[in-house]
Amino acid sequence: MPFPKTDKIWHNGKFIDWDDAKLHVMSHVVSYGSAVFEGIRAYETPQGPAIFRNREHMQRLLNSAYIYRMAVKFPLDELCEANLELIRLNKLKSCYMRPIILRGYGSGGVDPHAAPIEVYIGCWEWGRYLGDEALKSGVDVCVSSWNRPAPNTLPQMSKAAANYMNSQLIRMEATANGYAEGIALDVNGYVSEGSGENIFIVHNGNVITPPFTCSALPGITRDSVITICREFDIPVAEKIIPREMLYIADEVFFCGTAVEVTPIRSIDRIKIGNGSRGPVTKRIQDEYFAIAKGAKPDPYGWLSYATASAGAGAAVR
Repeated sequence: MPFPKTDKIWHNGKFIDWDDAKLHVMSHVVSYGSAVFEGIRAYETPQGPAIFRNREHMQRLLNSAYIYRMAVKFPLDELCEANLELIRLNKLKSCYMRPIILRGYGSGGVDPHAAPIEVYIGCWEWGRYLGDEALKSGVDVCVSSWNRPAPNTLPQMSKAAANYMNSQLIRMEATANGYAEGIALDVNGYVSEGSGENIFIVHNGNVITPPFTCSALPGITRDSVITICREFDIPVAEKIIPREMLYIADEVFFCGTAVEVTPIRSIDRIKIGNGSRGPVTKRIQDEYFAIAKGAKPDPYGWLSYATASAGAGAAVR
């Protein structure tokens, strides 16, 4: 299926045609993976398209760049407004957004300092990452043979392109073995996350997710799920999860911008709970979509409407 192009991409403060967004093959990012990025969704709402947690995503993008000593000249507010204007220019009702900060053409060696820092933002129409049916019926996944890198090898709190080489191995292995997705363990053998998703389990009424020390990305949707649980007085905590706890959990689900909130019905061919979406997962899922799609009031300021300025979004947390 061809990549779904739109009209405009934002590049270093200007809007350019989609087909003009090009890099030299000798750009630093091509050889060394020197890029950080975000995945963001804008949902169709009764008030028009709205970006879900615009400021938090763009702040994480800047944080990722800062960890890798990438100096970005564009402030947070300008980047947030660029996202909103890009949606307006492309006349999209809903979309997936991909901001990228990368090291461009200018250095052939590992030392990246001579390579210019470039910022791009693209967006396109994109449906459910694991399919529409997955949101209700759940997916079959496996524990991957590939572990997440140790924290002192590649910083896992940075959403860096290089980290996703590991993610590709996890996802390709899962696909080759007939699973929808893979779950990675950390260097110590504890549950970390999916190839591109955070993971939660529900056990004896408690919702649990791995801490960042297990090489899990500080997910924006992850934070949203924790907030929803607290609002509903559902006990939620960050705790180390042994692999075997996955199999005896009452419910397990992935969350993330692409996957949203997707239940897991089996792991390594072992049925989770009753093998379908559990009541806690459904309650969280329903609340998430109700807020994201503007079906109910947004008490957290998570939505930034393309019809308004970037300042309409939530404050950085």
